[in-house]
Amino acid sequence: MLNELNHVIDYIEEHLTDEDLSLEKIAELAGVSDYHFRKIFFYLSGLTLNEYIKNRRLSEANKDLLRGEKVTDVAFKYGYQSVDGFTRAFKKWSGFLPSDVIKNGISKSFPKLSFIITVKGGISMEFRIEEKPAFNIVGVSKRVPMQFEGVNNEIVKLAQSITEEQREEMHALQNIAPYEVVNASYDADYNFLKEEGYLTHMIGVLTTENQISDKLEKVSVPAGTWAVFPNEGPFPSTMQETMARVYSEWLPTSDYEVINVPNFSFTKMNEHKKGYAYCEIWVPVKKKGSN
Repeated sequence: MLNELNHVIDYIEEHLTDEDLSLEKIAELAGVSDYHFRKIFFYLSGLTLNEYIKNRRLSEANKDLLRGEKVTDVAFKYGYQSVDGFTRAFKKWSGFLPSDVIKNGISKSFPKLSFIITVKGGISMEFRIEEKPAFNIVGVSKRVPMQFEGVNNEIVKLAQSITEEQREEMHALQNIAPYEVVNASYDADYNFLKEEGYLTHMIGVLTTENQISDKLEKVSVPAGTWAVFPNEGPFPSTMQETMARVYSEWLPTSDYEVINVPNFSFTKMNEHKKGYAYCEIWVPVKKKGSN
């Protein structure tokens, strides 16, 4: 995957001035699905693919302005439909106007990326692969703000809103492993690639039953393969760090790619150690190259 990622970076560099720099073409070059590529790219770089391309274009535009090219020519060269649009984007990115570059020689740069996987501290990563039949996640859900670190207070409020009747029905429906209350995330703004916008968060259980009351909601999940990552330690930081490592270390070097199906996790707090928990993260995957 690293070779493919760096090949994609080279391709982007060669086509920075192309209007039709297609994100689908970029994913095709990587040999994986568009969804998988965008998630891997984000976790490795901290940027969405669109943000990276925009930053590189504006960085190269800065160089062209330093060389004395006209603002109008540079704007159209990098795909902007108007000088005003380019000026706004450049000011937002750099903090100064294109004319300031020409007049005063000030500049900002954003270098080309190069991907290298570094496994921090040689820490091993426990995982297992499981096949599961089709099932439903049934429970309660709400749109919550995207948040990668710390406790999400809106999810806490969702958990507190569950009634005794809802708990009883979920318990009665639960009939497939893991036999735990799970937290599932799906339908995210920006496909989980920005800590912006909202996603749908469901607290519920796994079941093969289709009949539920109007007290609960249901998300159908197709049969498939799951990569399961157990982790134990301070909660929620250990779980969030594990999730980041799944995308930044495990997936780029594995034979699997992630698919666009709700992922889920469960947490069991340690009764004897405050703030500690055992968690499992279930990530839907498929073998690379498979349909």
